[in-house]
Amino acid sequence: MLTLTIPLETRTHRFGAAVVGGGAAGCLAAIRLAERGIGVALVEKAHIERSGCLAAGVNALNAYVGRGHGPGDYADYALADAHGIARADLLLSMARRLNGQARWLEGLGLSIHRDQEGRYAERGWRNVMVNGENLKPLLAAAARAAPGVTIFERAAATHLLAGDGSVAGVVALAAGQGALVIEAPAVLMATGGASGIYRPANDGRARGQSWYPPFNTGAGLAMGIRAGAEMTTLEMRFVALRCRETMAPTGTLALGAGARQVNGLGEPYEARYGRSTSQRVLAARRETQEGRGPCFLLAEASREAREGIYRAYLNMCPSQTLRLLEEDLAGNGTGDGAMRVEIGPSEPFVQGGHTAGGYWVDTGRRTTIGGLWAAGDVSGGAPQKYATGALAEAEMAAETMAEAILGGGLSPSGAGVQARAALDELSALLAQEAGPIGPADIEEALQRTMDLYAGGLGSGFRYGLRELSEAEARLGALEDLASGTRVSGQRALARLWEARERLVVARSLVAHLKARRETRWPGFGEFSDFPGLDPSQESYVNSVARDGRIEIIRRPLVKGDTYGHGDAAWA
Repeated sequence: MLTLTIPLETRTHRFGAAVVGGGAAGCLAAIRLAERGIGVALVEKAHIERSGCLAAGVNALNAYVGRGHGPGDYADYALADAHGIARADLLLSMARRLNGQARWLEGLGLSIHRDQEGRYAERGWRNVMVNGENLKPLLAAAARAAPGVTIFERAAATHLLAGDGSVAGVVALAAGQGALVIEAPAVLMATGGASGIYRPANDGRARGQSWYPPFNTGAGLAMGIRAGAEMTTLEMRFVALRCRETMAPTGTLALGAGARQVNGLGEPYEARYGRSTSQRVLAARRETQEGRGPCFLLAEASREAREGIYRAYLNMCPSQTLRLLEEDLAGNGTGDGAMRVEIGPSEPFVQGGHTAGGYWVDTGRRTTIGGLWAAGDVSGGAPQKYATGALAEAEMAAETMAEAILGGGLSPSGAGVQARAALDELSALLAQEAGPIGPADIEEALQRTMDLYAGGLGSGFRYGLRELSEAEARLGALEDLASGTRVSGQRALARLWEARERLVVARSLVAHLKARRETRWPGFGEFSDFPGLDPSQESYVNSVARDGRIEIIRRPLVKGDTYGHGDAAWA
């Protein structure tokens, strides 16, 4: 029998609010709460200068309402792109704030391109071009300068202090410092979504060369699921169409250089499939499966245009710039003529920034648990957020949080008891000697299970009822295995907890996939038993974890401008 070590050393802090996740949404929410005189704990597992999805920068603000359009146009676009399964109220409230967030970022020092008339240089009508390599450092500097914001870095949140339908704070593992207990009557979940659930598109040493940050373990989703929060639309997984190997965005070429998608025969093919996000992924995948691959982005570009593309990728994916330069050197060296970049799908991810998976929230971004809010990639129902959408949601959440805190409407209780239970659970995983099974073994088994039985790359993104049932059984066995795994040292404990977080999210995801009995987003996944759209399935697939089971809840589409959890029409 393994001998348990001394329980984790613990420090307790009390704040008016806690924000979990130091990405774009988390930084802005902390700033806005502090502006209202509320003491805020900002809890981040890395460092806020280079954390979150904007860690490497961006070359465009992809959520913007361009000239000649209004917020309703953006909401309609996002709703249509999601084939009807999104929240109109969330999209509209977000779209009304997109341009304001762009102006605020420019005020921080972000360089936004301007045209000859001095207006923002639009790339299409939904985004503006930026030099955004320093976007995250600018946000971090603003958060650090905000009076009343206390930042806890290298602190990975593990538990919500949740009981009796409300939260009272969070517990986090602090690198080399034991555990933190942060008591707060209001908590904003602003972590990223979940990567690493499926076998990655790039294997071996390149497995971290992923479209979505590999350190996004689904922690925020897992904490909410374990606490009994209602989740929505996890089954709308996101599969990114990206440049092969580097996983760089394709929009830089498609929008910035007018590149067309062509197959291995040089034939344009997009018109045969449609132009929604899911359909673009489906097109490249089908062309390859049917023997007309590989697929490429093809554009004619002058030397000047090529240099502009090189600079654009330097702002967010330098490896793609190096790849393009390498190919140019291998060619005629003139820098003129056709640019041809191979493209392909990523593995599936669960997140609410590009698609709609995450917490079920009301228009004010309140979750179904009292005292808990969600914004950004962890918040469901509002796809096509990108950076400015995440900021807009954070601002809305901070506003309703401040109202609740300052209005005295929050009365959490039992923080001490809940914290003790969380710390006991973490301490029980520590041992003087590690067991034979480690975190990497659990994650590898998880990824293999999801890849083969829940619509990953290895199964061609296809799944059926039998496969999903097999996935459920295997995930249950893996959860049992993980609960009995013991590790030595706090670093290994954090790694084991991340594997457990991914298992929690995977289990809910499979339940969602099984419940939506149609194929609404064929580029993201195909349900072999239920091909095609089914009008009877036009509703939200939601879920709540109760007593170890995932209970599915179907909710009618929200089509108005507002939604509240207590509204009779939706309860």
